[in-house]
Amino acid sequence: MTDPSGVARPASAPLSRRRLLAAAAAAPSGLAATSRAQPGSDWPSQTVRYINIFPPGGATDTLSRLYCAKMTELTGQQFVVENRSGSGGNVGVDAIAKSRPDGYTIGLGSIAPHAIAPTLYASLPFDAAKDFTFVSGLWQLPNLLVVNNDLPARSVPELIALLKANPGKYAYGTSGIGTTPHLSGELLKQMVGTEILHVPYRGGAPALLDLLGGRVHLIMDNIPGLLPTAREGRIRALAVTGPQRSPAAPELPTMAEFLPGFEITSWGAVCCPAGVPAPVVARHSAFARQALQHPDLVRSFQELGAAPWWTSPEEITAYRTREEARLAPLIKASGARVD
Repeated sequence: MTDPSGVARPASAPLSRRRLLAAAAAAPSGLAATSRAQPGSDWPSQTVRYINIFPPGGATDTLSRLYCAKMTELTGQQFVVENRSGSGGNVGVDAIAKSRPDGYTIGLGSIAPHAIAPTLYASLPFDAAKDFTFVSGLWQLPNLLVVNNDLPARSVPELIALLKANPGKYAYGTSGIGTTPHLSGELLKQMVGTEILHVPYRGGAPALLDLLGGRVHLIMDNIPGLLPTAREGRIRALAVTGPQRSPAAPELPTMAEFLPGFEITSWGAVCCPAGVPAPVVARHSAFARQALQHPDLVRSFQELGAAPWWTSPEEITAYRTREEARLAPLIKASGARVD
């Protein structure tokens, strides 16, 4: 080969070969670096295990299975629900925290272990703030205030007047100390300024049985567990504890309509162990948004009294922090403590 002046350039070809060989040698390293920068960009490529931290058969179990079924449909990979209950959700949450941070073990984050437990329990096997990666909110589920049919109160104002006129005479049942039904009752006591006896049970079902039998007088528990019985006329529903009226019972007022600032809402979120790669979290968040905004899932959630609740990972992380700070004074004032 010659240049325009006619001078031969014999070294040109070897130089080009050297450059090609150098580029070829560098290519695998560059591809590996790109791969390392995007771990999990194909998530999910295998079955995903979802740990529900509460027992089977309850509202959170039904809602979790509806979510996982929709995620299976959208991703083409199985989302399998495993129930790991105990200690108010702490057993299951601890299992999530200690799982491999690859995005293939996820589970239910909840107000109970992530916002109530840090104040309620003297010690926990996990750090609610540091040991988890939050992906999205899942649902918000208010409690329903119901009373025994023999109680002479047909509205929240009548109930407040009755409680204030008879401090310590009436009892409220709950599914246990530190649960949202318990905190709902404690908030009612504080805001009304009267004494109401707290009777904890091992779950919502036995509390409802005693309400029907007249051994306790009121309950504030999740809507799905109480609304069917209220619809049958066996108990009287008075209000919901969320900030807005529930689509499952739009005729019922909120507690805040009579006691401004009254709000106790159970919530669920998708969480993973800390350290899940950011691309996995981003892809999961995008799929979660599709699932939680899908008309079929919205309708199914609302039939159970739950509001679908997609958030960004940053939003749900900040929300959990605010909830812990908001509920801590209420828990401390109640005197509830688990050693």
